[in-house]
Amino acid sequence: MNTITFMGVKIHPLTMTKTLESIDFIINCGKFWKHSVINVSKIVNMKKNRTFFNDVNNADLINADGMGIVWGARFLGLNIPERVTGIDLFINLLKLSEIRGYKVYFLGARQELLEKMIQNIKKKYPRLIISGYNNGYFNVSEEKKISLQIKKTGAQILFVGISSPKKEHFINSQFNNTDVSFAMGVGGSFDILAGLTKRAPLFIQKSGFEWLYRLSQEPKRMFKRYLITNCLFLFMLIKEFIKLKINQQ
Repeated sequence: MNTITFMGVKIHPLTMTKTLESIDFIINCGKFWKHSVINVSKIVNMKKNRTFFNDVNNADLINADGMGIVWGARFLGLNIPERVTGIDLFINLLKLSEIRGYKVYFLGARQELLEKMIQNIKKKYPRLIISGYNNGYFNVSEEKKISLQIKKTGAQILFVGISSPKKEHFINSQFNNTDVSFAMGVGGSFDILAGLTKRAPLFIQKSGFEWLYRLSQEPKRMFKRYLITNCLFLFMLIKEFIKLKINQQ
């Protein structure tokens, strides 16, 4: 599968359709893939945390989640056809799993929020096989026990709704113990499917400024993530551009 390297991180420049086809293929073939996404905030934090960097870069499939990554890559002459957001991939995989009969497992969030999300998912995807779920409140010493519990359910797809870098660490370190075919971190997607938070209107999503909508919803929590990290990312991108031009001389 074709990859590009952006700021030291590998990315698979796939469309949503190609991403879903690839995941469907590996599950049917009995292969095992870890998935991750890249956005501006994650790139900045990966540069400061080597373990986090390795956990993400060790994934078998990495999509460009944010338009900042798509635009930044194109600025450096790298082609990414479109953004493949974690939430959209999550929803599309729920649809695919209902059609194919894939067994899914949900890990993350508070117990009451997780149960609300499960209720909503069952209403929307009544034929979806949910093999199990567990809240995200556990420590590192419990990770192996939880992963072995997931294995016992026979789940084929694992959705991890925990914040970074904990979800990337869990997937990278415990993937083999879960015995699932495909594992992906979905971050705050559980909040959205539970109805706790809302996504931006579609026209804002397509414009690439969904982050502004989220900032308006949760200004205190999102201020550092978006405004500060966006500035740091821009600085890093300019440095990469200058380095590229020097190397081309």
